[in-house]
Amino acid sequence: MIRKDKRRTLIAATAGTVLTASLLSATGAQATVAKSAAAPDIPVASVQQDLKDLQSVAEANGGNRAHGRPGYKASIDYVKGKLDAAGFETSVQEFDGGGSTGYNLVADWPGGGASGETVMVGSHLDSVSAGPGINDNGSGSAGILEVALAVAAADLKPGKHLRFAWWGAEERGMVGSRHYVDSLPGGELDQIGTYLNFDMIGSPNAGYFVYDDDAAVQSVFKDWFAAKDIATETSSEVGGRSDHASFKAAGVTVGGTFTGAGATMTQAQAQKWGGAAGEAYDSCYHSACDDVSNINEKALDLNTDAIANAVWQLSS
Repeated sequence: MIRKDKRRTLIAATAGTVLTASLLSATGAQATVAKSAAAPDIPVASVQQDLKDLQSVAEANGGNRAHGRPGYKASIDYVKGKLDAAGFETSVQEFDGGGSTGYNLVADWPGGGASGETVMVGSHLDSVSAGPGINDNGSGSAGILEVALAVAAADLKPGKHLRFAWWGAEERGMVGSRHYVDSLPGGELDQIGTYLNFDMIGSPNAGYFVYDDDAAVQSVFKDWFAAKDIATETSSEVGGRSDHASFKAAGVTVGGTFTGAGATMTQAQAQKWGGAAGEAYDSCYHSACDDVSNINEKALDLNTDAIANAVWQLSS
């Protein structure tokens, strides 16, 4: 027979062993969850194929994908078809832009979302009338499309609701995104905790810019690039010139990445990023030569993976 004081010691030791084992088991489970929750690598070849398809859309419709032109609606149909097949709940919102009918495509992921908060990811899908608009902004549109398809492939069930959007008539003054924000009931707008915007992520003389807005959202992108030994800068060039401005004006936290438009790369930036000093980030900005040959595949690949990482982190 074990003495009473020894029995207590043994019970305590046994309980401690069980508790330690339980904690180790829980820690292992948490590690497994953390590992499985990591964002996937998005194949850049898939993003490039989307860009080729968007160029084909432009070539079949007068050489562009501009608001009010048939190439834009065909672009909407192309993206919607892929999202529908992947299981997204899609809707097309019509609006008037300068006397022409415009279209926004909104895609909600039905998995997860128990918190009631929404993380929204968007890009404008229209080009200027001068050309097919493959960097501006096929790149952002294709990047977020492939991230959305990766969400579906992973059957992701994040804590926050995920919504993706492709905006019309950005080149006419963010008409589509402003219409969307203005038409949302106040309660639905309040549920959007973060809006991420991606407008030009494959510029040929690429810079690595992060939107100069919310510090916490900035850090998600900056830390990801820093882990790959890529220095970033906050972007003043994008300013209020893209669709995030519609959300920021309504009080929504915004963020995003950008590889530069018509401004000139400095010598310091060229040394940092391996680009050409004294040249525009995108010399084909708003021009006919903005086609599939006008894409920096490395920048496109990195930015698409950075988008995936942000979506996985911010929606968890």
